[in-house]
This record gives sequence, structure tokens and C-alpha cells, in this order.
Amino acid sequence: MSRTARLALAGAVAAVAALVIGMIAGGRAFPRIIPGLPDAGAVVRWGLPVSKLLMDVTGVLTVGLLLTAALLLPNDKGMLGKPGLLYVRASSWTALGWAASAFLAIVFTTADSWGRTVPQILNREYLTSTATQTTQGVALTLVVLFGVAIALFSRGAITAGAAAGLLVFALVTMLPPPLTGHTSSSPNHDLATSAVSLHLLALALWVGGLVVLAAHAMRGQPQLTVAAARFSALALWCFVAVGLSGVFSLVARLGALSDLWTTQYGLLALAKIVAFVLLGYVGYWHRQRTLVDLEAGRPRAFTRLAGGETLLMLATVGLAVALSRTPPPEFSVPADRAFELLGFPVPPEITIANVFSLWWFDLFFAAVAAVLAGLYGAGVYRLMRRGDSWPWGRTAAWFIGIALLVFATQSGLARYAKVLFDVHMIEHMTLSMIVPIFLVLGGPVTLALRALKPAARRGDRGPREWITTILHSRAVKVMSHPVVATAIFVASTYALYFTPLFESAMQEHLGHIWMTLHFLLSGSLFFWVIIGVDPGPSRLPYVGRLLMLFVTMPFHAFFGIALMMTGSVIAAGWYEPLGRTWGDNLLQTQQDGGAIAWGFGEIPTLLVLLAIAAQWYRDDERQARRADRKADRGGARDPELDSYNDYLARLDRADKGE
Repeated sequence: MSRTARLALAGAVAAVAALVIGMIAGGRAFPRIIPGLPDAGAVVRWGLPVSKLLMDVTGVLTVGLLLTAALLLPNDKGMLGKPGLLYVRASSWTALGWAASAFLAIVFTTADSWGRTVPQILNREYLTSTATQTTQGVALTLVVLFGVAIALFSRGAITAGAAAGLLVFALVTMLPPPLTGHTSSSPNHDLATSAVSLHLLALALWVGGLVVLAAHAMRGQPQLTVAAARFSALALWCFVAVGLSGVFSLVARLGALSDLWTTQYGLLALAKIVAFVLLGYVGYWHRQRTLVDLEAGRPRAFTRLAGGETLLMLATVGLAVALSRTPPPEFSVPADRAFELLGFPVPPEITIANVFSLWWFDLFFAAVAAVLAGLYGAGVYRLMRRGDSWPWGRTAAWFIGIALLVFATQSGLARYAKVLFDVHMIEHMTLSMIVPIFLVLGGPVTLALRALKPAARRGDRGPREWITTILHSRAVKVMSHPVVATAIFVASTYALYFTPLFESAMQEHLGHIWMTLHFLLSGSLFFWVIIGVDPGPSRLPYVGRLLMLFVTMPFHAFFGIALMMTGSVIAAGWYEPLGRTWGDNLLQTQQDGGAIAWGFGEIPTLLVLLAIAAQWYRDDERQARRADRKADRGGARDPELDSYNDYLARLDRADKGE
């Protein structure tokens, strides 16, 4: 048996052993059977967690294989090398296993929910009902469909870009099942949803990358040193993300700190914390010792430690599945429908003081703001260290945009935006028409291209090369076309509010995140085309930018008027159950929101006009200086200037009658 096969077998044993121990410790292995109530039996009781463990492992392996092929291994001008192609092909099989294990999970979930054995539910009626009408069933069905799609598309992937796209697809496929379990029933479901999403994605990259890297080392494949160094940098960020998201996830589920050692759920969580600390220590040892040995041509120490770390990680995955089958401790929450929907009671009547005092922590956008601010600051610092300059105006614009993003998503404005339509419209307009203006004026892509170093190996893709590739990609070229960017910016607003999409987005935290993120991204795309200082596939002349601005803004005014004239309440299924007892009625707040949308456009229009005027003036100055330098160079002539001088000379001769 090869070393890789032994590692796979040992990993499977570690994962299953951790699952069994966790199930026993959590009280789910031998539950109390109440006479008279249906019981699916031991096969379903163990088949469900085992199928979910298999689903998690195959999903993590798919992510790890695609990560290694796309980002960890060097490529040649975007084309995958032989090991990369091998891993992409292998991902098609693991993705197929991912889909198959998700189907098994649907079968066992159906049997568990109906309290029947597997043979009793193997008919179309039971399975179709679970797969299409329950949240867990729909989530597992998505995994089946997406897993099959990844398996098919990975068969023809030969470029690093295709592997990276499949990697993103695989990460998205990891999300639905965990978000329909204890997360959705947590009292603070907004925090729980964001925390478990970040936790899961970081863990999939970390575990999957390490497993494939360990197998790569044991098989003696080339480019191990480069791949290990790149994974080490990624693993550090994953470690931080897993730790922080794990803390927030526990905060959302535990009623008190004592629940950690007084409940079965807390004890399993403590076991995961211990495993996490051990993994952090092993990662530190990697960075300090084994990577040095690897660079010195001694891979044996790295292989042994990576194999041991792989077993510990897979055991942690098994423990996580057991934890997902263990109900979190119960604690009292207000019997309030509004609290169930919002995650907090309906706030008091809105005032300026309340907007600035009733802050609401949104983990997702807090993380986005922290990452954007940190990366930009690191880029500016790197330029300063090597003696390069960076315009202070761009830095100020960027951090003003970040500050406005934090205020719009974390302050009382975000809390009231879920209760009042007019406040929601203020948040919408701020995120789509004010924040993006300052962000695009910050020139983050230009900063990244200047601060990042080129890839060490010619033809390979590091972060700098990936940015350049994305900028020149066909997708960015199409999306940044003025017509397309304008259509996304304008049409999506009408499509959101005049269809059921808005109510659906408000009722689900992930839907609310996607809606808010869309506001930010669509606005950034639109204003990047008009006033962006970063390079792009197509740049309009200044007159064209002004025309694009003046053509687009009236559509927002028309949108506001349409809201003001609407006689029915939009998203009534969301606002009515909140039971707000103060302020205007729902229709009046909606009409006020329309008035805000109508009048709000003047603010970004003024800001953009000032930006265009300043950019136009500086561009004319640069062209004038360029012309002067060309004229001052010896033997160099400016055709336009020469033509103009000849014209003046002809006029002078005509005046003299020559």
C-alpha cells in the first residue's frame, strides 16, 4: 500500500472515530426511545451523520484539489501544468462523490424526519417532498446539482482561470447545508449565519489545501517548496478567520459562558477549540522549522508533520459533524415575532441620537471593511517603505468610503433600515451612490499593482498577475462597458423593488447580505466607468462620462416617483409582522422612501461633477506639459503646434497682401 493510500485510510479512521466519540459524548448515539413515537432506527441514526461526514470530506477534497491546481502550484502563462491537470481531473471524481453523498443525506434526512426506515421512504412522494419543500432538503438538492456541474465542467478545465472559477463554485456549494441547521434557529441568527459562513469557507480552504499538499508531498510531486510556501501564507489567514468566526459562532449559540462546560454542546465545542489550538501550534512549527528544511532539500520532516496535521484536521471535521447533530443549549428569548425576524426587538422611535447610539454589529460587513482598510493601509505602507509616493487624496477618499460603509452597515441606520422603508432607502442610496464614489477615487487596483511584486517565476501567476488577468478578462470587459454598467446600476433597482425579490431578501440574512453587497458592487462598477482612476478595458472621453451621468440619474428620479405613486405596500409580508407601533404607516414610509430616492441623486451628481472637472483639468495639464517637453526636445516637432503656427503665418501674409 502506498503512503498516500495509508494516509487516506488513516484519515478516514480518524474522522469516523471522532464522529463516533462526538455522537456518544453528545448523547445522539443512543437516544432515549419513547414508546409510541416513530423511530427510524439505528441505520438512519448513524447513516445520516456518516453521509454528512462523507459529504463534508468530499467537498473539502474538491476545494483542496481546485485550490492546489489554481493557486498553489505554478502555472505557465495561465495554463495548468501536469500536476495541476491531474488535480483538476481528480476533483471531478470527488465532486461526483460529493453529489452522491448529498443524495444519501437526502434519503437519510427523509427517513429521520418521518421516523421511518430507509426502505419505507424509498418512493417518489417522500423524497420529492423533502428535496423540494424543506430547507434542509433544498440545500442538499443544491449540493447534488452543483456537485454534478463541477464534476462535468472540471473535465475540460485546462487553465488556471477555469480552475479558479470552479474553486469559487465549490466554495459556494459548501454553504447551503450548514446554514439550514442550528444556524437558522439561533436567536442571533444574523451573527450565526455570517459566522458559520466565514468559518466554513476558511476551514474548507485550510483543510482541503493541507490534505492535497500532504498527498502531493508523499507522492514526490514537483514544485512542493513553492506550493508549501504559498499554502503557509494562506493557512495563516485561514487560521485567523476560523478562530474569529468560531468565537462569534459560539457567542450566537450559547446563553452563558458556563454552557461551555455544563452542556454536551459546549463540551464538544471545547474539544474543537483544543483541536484548533493544536492545529495552530502545528502550523507555527511548519513556518519555523519544516518549511526551512523543505527549502534546504529535506522534505521528510515536512511530509511527516503534514501527514499528522492532516489526520488531526480530518478528526476535527468528524467532530464538527457530531457537533452539528447535537442541539445547542436552550435559553430564554423574548416571545416576539419581531425578535425572531430581526434578531433584536423593534427599536424605539427613530431619532438622530438613536441612529448614532443604537449600533448593530454585522460580522460580514465588519470583516469586509476591516479587510479593505487593512489591505489598502498595507499597500500604502509598503510604498512608503521603499520611498515611493502615493497621493494623500486617494488615501483620504478610500478611508472616507470605508467609514461611510461602516456607518451604513453597523450603526443605528442599519438597525432602523430593517424596520422602516425610508431609512432602508437612505442606506441603499448611501451604499450604491455615495460609498462607491469615494472607493473608486481611492484607486485600490492601481495601488495593488504598484505595491505587489511580480511572480518570482516568469510566466507564473502571483496576486499581481491575477489582478491583471482579471482586469483583461472578457467578463470584466463586458461588465465595464458603459451600457452594461448602466443597465446593471439602473435596471437592478427596478427589478429588486417591483418584484418579490426585495421581500425575500429581507426575510433571509444571506439574502440581505447579497442585496447590500449588490448595492455596493453595482455602484462601484458604474462609478468606476465614469470617474475611476484605476485602469480598465474601456475608458470614455470626459464628454461621454458627463453624458453617461446625466442620462442615468433621471432613471433614479423616475424610480423615486414610481415608489411615491405606488398604492400598495412593498414587502408587506416583512414589515407587517414587525408590529411597529410608532411613526408613520407603512405606505407613508414607502412614499417617503420614494421622495428620498428622487432627491438623493443630487448629492452623488455634484460629487461626480467635481471629480470629473478635477480629472479633466489635470489631464489637460498633463497633455500640455507633455507637448512642452516634446517641443523642447532637440529635433522633436509637434505636428499640431507646427500646423497652428503655419496657419498664423498664412494669416499674417494675407494681412500684408503677400
